[in-house]
Amino acid sequence: MADQSTPETRAPRTPKGASRAASKAVPEAAPAAASKGEAPLNGGVGDDASRAGVLSRRRLLGTAGATGLVLGAAGGAVGYAARPAEATPLASLGAGQVMFHGKHQPGILQGLQARGHLVAFDLAAGAGRKEAAALLRRWSETARRLMAGEAAQQDDTDVARDAGPSSLTITFGFGSGFFARTGLEKQRPIALDPLPDFSSDQLDKARSNGDLWVQIGADDALVAFHALRAIQKDAGRAAKVRWQMNGFNRTPGATSSPMTARNLMGQMDGTRNPKPAEADFDRRIFVPQSGSKDPAWMANGSYAVVRRIRMLLDDWEQLSVRAQEEVIGRRKSDGAPLSGGTETTEMDLEKTDKAGNLVVPINAHARITRPDQNGGAAMLRRPFSYHDGIGADGVPDAGLLFVCWQADPLRGFVTVQRKLDRGDALSKYIRHESSGLFAVPGGAAEGEYVGQRLLEG
Repeated sequence: MADQSTPETRAPRTPKGASRAASKAVPEAAPAAASKGEAPLNGGVGDDASRAGVLSRRRLLGTAGATGLVLGAAGGAVGYAARPAEATPLASLGAGQVMFHGKHQPGILQGLQARGHLVAFDLAAGAGRKEAAALLRRWSETARRLMAGEAAQQDDTDVARDAGPSSLTITFGFGSGFFARTGLEKQRPIALDPLPDFSSDQLDKARSNGDLWVQIGADDALVAFHALRAIQKDAGRAAKVRWQMNGFNRTPGATSSPMTARNLMGQMDGTRNPKPAEADFDRRIFVPQSGSKDPAWMANGSYAVVRRIRMLLDDWEQLSVRAQEEVIGRRKSDGAPLSGGTETTEMDLEKTDKAGNLVVPINAHARITRPDQNGGAAMLRRPFSYHDGIGADGVPDAGLLFVCWQADPLRGFVTVQRKLDRGDALSKYIRHESSGLFAVPGGAAEGEYVGQRLLEG
């Protein structure tokens, strides 16, 4: 157990507009032995504070396989002493920061985040282009501040007062209805035409689509919630929440080394995600600056397909591990294809067993979704798992908040989903319960807000 014998000294309240991290006091020096044998977390920051003898949250938490120190429960915060002094940068996951301004919006290229919120808004009655522009301006400024670890400009709730940026990302998109509401029908991309119906759909319209969509992700639950509340408050009278969904992933550093995430079925999920280093990555994922059928304001943007996919876990968990592997086409233990090798080994679709049967079944999910089985169609998948409790029948309401990114949803998501509709072994164990398609413009340049080229063009 961590020493809880000395009380925690509260730092003075952070002035409005000041950095959240500035409210943290310097922890007491740690014993020299505490620094032995520690490996940095995934994508970790420099260890300047540790070299200065600071007992950081990183040192308390450690990485998977470390000593298993437990933080003090009192106050729900770190249970070590603090003394009044100059603010010291966080030396933990909280120090991770993603820039708001850039070529692409944040929340697309970053790795999976531990906590997430997906929320859709409809513009209020009477709200049009002017109100939408003012709203996106407010939202962009709030996103910029919170992602930098600063307090919200107006009426900050102090929920994330004690935390750093925690790799917070906030992403904004436009649904098909947004363009009619703002008088911008001529600027609506063809790619936002409604998705076709699929046989596996059992969609709740009240939890589908929306004029505006916001994706929030962070490596800390309170930081993510703080951003959600700030975005909701900023909406004011201009827009109202249509639906909201909350999700999670494994916390960075929970495994001994970076690895592909697992979903609630226990399967590795995202093995064949396209990589930025691949020559055709940008062409598949982002709208080009020129030579595209998309309107100019979508340059460097992408299209997000959002699906709430219920996993029928009680049925799935009745299967043997071998049967589960045959549904997916990969080993559950390490994600390797059933045809052999490691997780990254190319799947041999023609390999047979001694009886002449295909080793990777013809209806295996991993076989059907391969780009080379779908005309090269590819999506960048960046999902969250969710669990919304247990129903009256004792069945868990749990599954995947599926989010995928592509330059053309008709060529990406629709192509693959149509193929899955025709005979995916996994379809028996999942149910698509809500759906949305959103145009996500490119990143805002310094001095711009997201969507400015559309709303003021």
